[in-house]
Amino acid sequence: MDYKICAKEIYEAIGKKENLISAAHCATRLRLVIADNEKADVTKLEAIDGVKGVFNASGQLQIIIGTGTVNKVYDEFIAIAGIQAATKEDVKQAASAKTSVFKRMIKTLGDVFVPIIPAIVASGLLMGLLEGLCNVFPQMADSPTYTIIHLFSNAAFVFLPILIAFSAARVFGGNPYLGAVIGMIMIHSDLMNAWSVAGATDIPTADVWFGLYKINLVGYQGHVIPVVIAVWFMSILEKKLHKIVPEIIDLFVTPLVTVLVTGYLTLTIFGPIFSTLENWILNGVQYLITLPFGIGSFIIGGIYAPTVVAGIHHMYNAVEAGMLSANGINTWMPIATAANVAQGAAALALALKTKNQKTKSMALPASLSAFLGITEPAIFGVNMRYFKCFIAGCIGGACGGLVAGLTHVGATAYGITGLFGYLITTHYTLQYTLIMLVAFAVAFLCSWIMYKEAPANAGNTTVENAVTTKTAETETIDPAVTSDAETAEKLVFAPLNGSVVPLAEVADETFASGALGQGSAILPSSNTVCAPFDGTVTMVFDTKHAIGLESKDGVELLIHIGINTVELNGDGFTALVESGQEVTKGQELIRFDAEKIKNAGYDLTTPVIVTNSDDFTSVNNCKYGEIRIGEQQLTIS
Repeated sequence: MDYKICAKEIYEAIGKKENLISAAHCATRLRLVIADNEKADVTKLEAIDGVKGVFNASGQLQIIIGTGTVNKVYDEFIAIAGIQAATKEDVKQAASAKTSVFKRMIKTLGDVFVPIIPAIVASGLLMGLLEGLCNVFPQMADSPTYTIIHLFSNAAFVFLPILIAFSAARVFGGNPYLGAVIGMIMIHSDLMNAWSVAGATDIPTADVWFGLYKINLVGYQGHVIPVVIAVWFMSILEKKLHKIVPEIIDLFVTPLVTVLVTGYLTLTIFGPIFSTLENWILNGVQYLITLPFGIGSFIIGGIYAPTVVAGIHHMYNAVEAGMLSANGINTWMPIATAANVAQGAAALALALKTKNQKTKSMALPASLSAFLGITEPAIFGVNMRYFKCFIAGCIGGACGGLVAGLTHVGATAYGITGLFGYLITTHYTLQYTLIMLVAFAVAFLCSWIMYKEAPANAGNTTVENAVTTKTAETETIDPAVTSDAETAEKLVFAPLNGSVVPLAEVADETFASGALGQGSAILPSSNTVCAPFDGTVTMVFDTKHAIGLESKDGVELLIHIGINTVELNGDGFTALVESGQEVTKGQELIRFDAEKIKNAGYDLTTPVIVTNSDDFTSVNNCKYGEIRIGEQQLTIS
């Protein structure tokens, strides 16, 4: 391809320099922040030679070009645009500034609550397990073992404000341990336990702000929003103090003033105001869910998937955490399950109905992952492309949500939906099953009826079983005339220890959709990427999170460590080879700090992609589940 022409056409299609705010690139795509999305001609962008896909995410227009090519197009692009090369962090900040305040707030809530999910899941599963065992063995409720495990099961909820405070401080850039102290203050044993207030006749009070008004000395068990607000203020104050306090006394003065001021404001202002506001929100949500005839749940189930597309679904974590903390029952989860299962069913109907093998191979695993609660591959990789299927999923989600509202199903945790939801809905097994069956049946039927296969010669035509796939206007290669060398099997061996997962289950639209090529992914259990064959290093990205290779028999491979890890700017990655270097199977290529990357909030799932898949008839996965370095992962023919 002509990189300059490609860059020029992209530049013109986005609305030129007056519509361009910032530009950077990662291993596979251009990441642009533009002023007005309406001025960017997406249809024209997708038609450009070399562009494999276009989508908006996190305030960025992301143009998929591919490994080894995107950097060359980018160099031409910034030269044509007459702008300075930007870092990924620059683009991220520019995109964040362009995003609405509301969306930034919602994303922040997600950043705070998502890392807490493992603790909530562990507690919820223990609760469900205990309740299930006690149903089978009633005498167990009086045993010491029950007492001990019950203590484990509710620990995360008893001390939830501390977990939230620690996580919020990390998100807001404050000291996490000072954040934890604020959380401790809010549930200190000297305060009356909030769960004891309902039956109390004498609630302790205190005059504050020079006797201007009185507050109840009650803890904030059962609340989440006041904790987030308090730690947000604490983080701002701490950072300000670090700037103005002389370094010689900063270690003593800053923590002291931060805790003293934030603690007092929390108990006298932030806590009383925002706990009341939170109660209003939770009561409103509960009222919506319990509207007569399940109307509210019907509405929520229908709009759930569109909120995922809009990126505002992260706020539901705060709602669910608030429900659990307040009364131990999460009635939002079954509605989310209905929406997720419905999107999976819509994708499954498409997979069974379509005759396009590439679409089928993408839609089938995407639908299965949705039934397990991972919907991004089904929504972004399949249903949004065939929009009627997405609408069918929304209809199914609404109907399933209606059943959820009528049956009043609740869960003991959040962060789990779909089939795994049985583990946290012990007393509602039949009702939960009915929710999923209704959502599945309605969405599947609607998708089957609404989806119509496009004519084989419309637009870009895929030539089945051909070595090369080209558009209808270009010559196709007949598999009957290919040489033995072209049709011989080629092998890619596992570059990592870990668990192999289908590509469609990767939580990144670019990889899940197959736009960059076919393959699979590995959730690593080791910290080293090794060469999957004998060949040449074609690219080591500057942030060292991705590497391109070419085998001696012509397989071009991209190994991309984690999702969105380009944002780490190389922190946690060490490259052991360089571009152009010859490597042998099993040779170490990149080392990475898995714990550091996970603690920074990034998914370590590592796509292993054959970027020139169109040069071959098929790319097949050899196994799923656990795999070791050197075991066969992909077979190419």
